[in-house]
Amino acid sequence: MKQALPPLPLADWQDTAATLHMWTQMVGKVRMALVPALNHWWHVTLYVTPRGLHTAPMPHGPHQVDMSFDFLYHTFAITCSDGRSETIELRPRSVADFYAAFVQALAAMELEVSIWPVPVEVPDPIPFAEDTTHAAYDSAAVERWFAVLRWVNAVFTKFRGGFLGKSSPSHFFWGGFDLAITRYSGRRAPEREWPFLAAMQREAYSHEVISGGFWPGTPAIGGAAYFAYAAPEPDGFRDAAVKPGAAHYDTNMGLFLLKHDDLRQADDPEQALLDFLQTVYDAGATLGGWDRAALER
Repeated sequence: MKQALPPLPLADWQDTAATLHMWTQMVGKVRMALVPALNHWWHVTLYVTPRGLHTAPMPHGPHQVDMSFDFLYHTFAITCSDGRSETIELRPRSVADFYAAFVQALAAMELEVSIWPVPVEVPDPIPFAEDTTHAAYDSAAVERWFAVLRWVNAVFTKFRGGFLGKSSPSHFFWGGFDLAITRYSGRRAPEREWPFLAAMQREAYSHEVISGGFWPGTPAIGGAAYFAYAAPEPDGFRDAAVKPGAAHYDTNMGLFLLKHDDLRQADDPEQALLDFLQTVYDAGATLGGWDRAALER
């Protein structure tokens, strides 16, 4: 039976997405400061829950703390293993206003953590405390986006089960505002120069990867889309036959794209997304000479 996925037209929630992006960056920066470093920046990511996104437990002195967005009740909470908690309402409010409430909640929880209070991976970043430009929060649009995100997380997690080698969990990168899952060949990648965010990119791509992900919408692609790529990209990869038929290789971005609106039209969207991830992986692993017999279930 065809599974109904809500549409995510960018025009309907672009301002809300931009505001929420900034809010998730504040939380992600705290996670980056508190959690010991892991390979490929896995220690900075957020995770999908049945209700929203959270940091997972983070060490702080003798206690553990967790931060979570609830996109059904539209609240943000900080909880501590000693029983204390602070809550912030998610509603139309500027990034500056949310940041002030966030800092106040950290102080109330006695969480002494230093973060760089400026967003990353966005053009013309505005310091959180000064950002009155982004101030939208459409709760209905957030619920539609989260319904898709929750569904995608389940599909990504299912896809992960077919691989015996090193694989990331399905996790949310607050810098790019995307959900992603990555497989590794086990081999180091050739050294290369990165045109931007060099330190971050060098660590993220220190080893050969084939990755898939979900963007909720950017002007560059005109709406929500699924993506998949290989790094480094082997010869012939961009010419590979990838399923479903609506998927294509975008030469400007250097990856395969499948638009959300096209996936919604599939008879079986889950299988179509699994086919997309699998056929891109098949092409990258075969052309890249991965030891598939040892890596696959």
